[in-house]
Amino acid sequence: MKSVKIHCEPELVNPCLVAAWPGIGNVALIAATYLKDKLAAEEFGEIEPSGFFDISGVFVKDNIVEALELPESKFYYWHSGGQGKDTIIFLSEAQPAFGAYEYACMVLDVAERFGVKRIYTLAAALTEHHSDQPRVLGAASSPELLEELEKLHVVQAGNFYIAGLNGLLLGALPVNVIGCFIAGLFWGILKIMPVSPSVYLFLLVGLCGGFTTFSSYMLETMLLGRHALPWALLNIIVSTSGGFVALYLGVLCSRFWVG
Repeated sequence: MKSVKIHCEPELVNPCLVAAWPGIGNVALIAATYLKDKLAAEEFGEIEPSGFFDISGVFVKDNIVEALELPESKFYYWHSGGQGKDTIIFLSEAQPAFGAYEYACMVLDVAERFGVKRIYTLAAALTEHHSDQPRVLGAASSPELLEELEKLHVVQAGNFYIAGLNGLLLGALPVNVIGCFIAGLFWGILKIMPVSPSVYLFLLVGLCGGFTTFSSYMLETMLLGRHALPWALLNIIVSTSGGFVALYLGVLCSRFWVG
């Protein structure tokens, strides 16, 4: 079953999240693992691997085939000693073979649960020639964050594509509004064309609920409010108003198509 297991509930102050998984040269995972070991960060949760990963081979040690094991995806925490900048580190031994979007949403759910306001992802960049001067390339989700990166001498690389989980973590938010539109569309059609209760539940609860995971919206907002009430209120206002407008548009479109 796809789920997140939280082993303990550390009390964190203004935490950030550093997320890493294997990629080019395994650079991201090596760097984040070094950070975890250097800080002596403690494990507090994990994502169950079942349903996300497949096994493509086995390891052999001293000529003996080892038992099959799925990749691990674990959360660690570090207290900054009262400086108000605690850290959550997420390390995955592999990128998921299935359900990558759902997997990314699970990482974001944990971030929301503990009041994370900033997320850092790591990756490596290919170059044609070896660089004499090592550089750190960066991108941000807002102009204000770009200014902070510039102060830290992070090189802004301009236009490029972010592949894999790094991109999914940045692009997972708009789907809730899209899901509301689809729910409104189905509701409008089913009111005009009655179907059995099982089909009604499958389309509105099963299909739309599985697409958006919006059913967990209120719980996540409540947990966010424990750490940052203004952000929780903003989440309610933006998500609710945007979802209502999309729902209403879906109903109007259903009337236009059905007649």
